[in-house]
Amino acid sequence: MASSLPPIQSDDSKICVVMVGLPARGKSLIAGKAMRYLAWVGIPARVFNVGSYRRNNTPQPQATFFDPHNEEGERMRRAAAEGALSDMLAWFQAGKGTVAILDATNSTKERRKWIHEQCTAANIETLFVESICDDEDLIMTNILEVKTTSPDYKGQDPELAALDFRKRIRNYEKVYETIDDGEKKYTYVKLINVGSTVIINQIKDYLSSRLVYYIQNLHIKPRSIWLSRHGESEYNLTGRIGGDSNISERGEAYASALPELMRKSGIPENTKIVIWTSTLRRTIQTARHLKAETSFEKLEWKALDELDSGVCDGLTYEQIAEKYPEDFAARDEDKYNYRYRGGESYRDVVIRLEPIIMELERSENVVIVTHQAVLRCIYSYFMNVPQEKSPWMEVPLHTLIKLTPRAYGTEEQRFKADIPAVSTWRGKGTSAKHQDFPADGNEQQK
Repeated sequence: MASSLPPIQSDDSKICVVMVGLPARGKSLIAGKAMRYLAWVGIPARVFNVGSYRRNNTPQPQATFFDPHNEEGERMRRAAAEGALSDMLAWFQAGKGTVAILDATNSTKERRKWIHEQCTAANIETLFVESICDDEDLIMTNILEVKTTSPDYKGQDPELAALDFRKRIRNYEKVYETIDDGEKKYTYVKLINVGSTVIINQIKDYLSSRLVYYIQNLHIKPRSIWLSRHGESEYNLTGRIGGDSNISERGEAYASALPELMRKSGIPENTKIVIWTSTLRRTIQTARHLKAETSFEKLEWKALDELDSGVCDGLTYEQIAEKYPEDFAARDEDKYNYRYRGGESYRDVVIRLEPIIMELERSENVVIVTHQAVLRCIYSYFMNVPQEKSPWMEVPLHTLIKLTPRAYGTEEQRFKADIPAVSTWRGKGTSAKHQDFPADGNEQQK
């Protein structure tokens, strides 16, 4: 299995990631994912999309607007690029972030030279990321699925929109210049046909190398990721945290129901799915019927084990509040960064989950059966949940979450099994007292 990677360190360096490529090559997908990844590991990042600036003056242009011989169109597109770059430089100057992603075609050597000069003058490093694709099926899928839902074509007939977009691409092709040996002085990465071939040049600093490693793991094939906590455990029933307990009778019922819940969520025919669990008994027990009924491959990951609660392992929240009152208050104050004595913080969990995220981005369809804190961290990565909010999210037992990544975000569906379970959720600043649950398990612990 992959070993843990060191956390990304943010030193004084500022980086502008410059996207390069013809339309419908997955640039916005890469830009959006890179921004979410950076935020997840604690690096302030923002996407500056030149198309958004252009839409302020030209909301729904025809393909002719992008003809290189259209002087007015060229002037307006240049103004949009200047506006995006100016705002980006001001954002850096104000100390608001470490990585900016300039999302545009940046399709000529002249444009790239201008961006590089502007950034160098402001003491900002550049990392050019060129996405090249000549796979017609992938390009058409991108045109139909992504660009017909773009603001440029809102409310228009999808077929006519796709036709116009094809013409737009042809206009860009007239002047497009790929990054070549004449630009060897630049730091760049070229992704050919969604990362089947990767060319890397002049990567020098740690942050750029981590970003490139992340980007080269991305793919745009359709897939889903299913997330589930283990079935209700014996520790859940008594309000104790951590440990390696077995699942309860109701937890066993959920384990038996999980294969049907998966089918109900919708699995395309002939889809290969891999099951991932932690190394703890409650997740392995929960996944065993799914493995037996489907013959899906199953992997156990130490990195998916629950947050280590150190000296508090096996205690209830009430016992923690009595025994370590200052710690209990400190955790309520900053739950993301609070580290249990001899244990972990949520920030620590994110660091050890980074190889899991890299593997997830390389993979296609995966079912992850794991623990509350770990699921909060994984869910936050896909759904762009801020760090200070992620440790307080409610992730109920006996519920299957299906995530489907798209170009501009991630779709979410939830499928709740009709099997009662206790609630292990405790809101910020609320009583530490464990609730006595009635037999049907419907009462919520708040």
